[in-house]
Amino acid sequence: MPSPISLWKEVIKKAWTDVMNNHVMALAAGLSYYFVMSLFPLLILAAAILSYVPVPDLFNQVVNAMSRVVPPDSMGLVRGVLKDVIHANRGSFLTFGILGTLWTASGGFASLIEALNVAYDVPETRPVWKIRLLALQLMVVIGALMTVGVIVMFVGPQFGNWLAAKVGLSEQFGDLWPVLRWVVSVGFMVLAVELIFFWAPNVRQRFRATLPGAVIGVGFWIGTSFALSVYFSNFAHFNKTYGTLGGAIALLAWLYYSWFVILVGAEINSELLKASGAGRLPLKQPPPPAIRVRPAWEADLRTGAEKARDKERAA
Repeated sequence: MPSPISLWKEVIKKAWTDVMNNHVMALAAGLSYYFVMSLFPLLILAAAILSYVPVPDLFNQVVNAMSRVVPPDSMGLVRGVLKDVIHANRGSFLTFGILGTLWTASGGFASLIEALNVAYDVPETRPVWKIRLLALQLMVVIGALMTVGVIVMFVGPQFGNWLAAKVGLSEQFGDLWPVLRWVVSVGFMVLAVELIFFWAPNVRQRFRATLPGAVIGVGFWIGTSFALSVYFSNFAHFNKTYGTLGGAIALLAWLYYSWFVILVGAEINSELLKASGAGRLPLKQPPPPAIRVRPAWEADLRTGAEKARDKERAA
């Protein structure tokens, strides 16, 4: 039995080969397009709903939390779009947000399901309606988990003292909150990615078997987001080169690298499943190919030469 170190070396080597063979970079680019198309309807819906919540300036607090991860130029673009479309008539845009989000976001997660099937090397045998329902389920659950994870990551240290006073915890909880918030936030994001790997691809697998790729994907995602934020703020200067398009380009670049590292985590999970020999079957096996039986009358249509050749073979 190979040692854990040699096993991981082999898994990483095969995963990188699959990244090249499965055109993961192209898949990440496609996912970036679909999720840019779904981002604004989703934010419009969130802004319209949160405007009815009796918490002052709640949506702006959520956007501020997102700006810690998303490139600042991109969040400026997002704020400008939302300012133009939300304040005019929030009731009508609540309806538009629901319809637009249900269609475009489900299309983005449906594309994610297809990309994960490629990563896991399995065919898609589920009906289209089931894929769309699964995409909607992923949109709601994953969106909620990621939003909570981002908000918890960037709430101030005073939140720990407030929570301790409300729940009745000791003062030590408030002192530990600056560290605990990162643990809780990363835990939410790992759980979100793990649920994507567990639900989306057309394979049977144990839930805990998806944990290694989720941890690796989230770790790379946090590191990549931080590196891109530093690069965009200090070196890229997209606004000087592309003008008002700079924010959109920065957003696409962030989404592209984010989905790339998540798909790399899926490739690692796929290779771990292959190494364990478990969970490789699709949820529903495709029907076997039909076997055609030659009818008796068709056999009589053979030429004389074919019949003679058949007699010689029989002899």
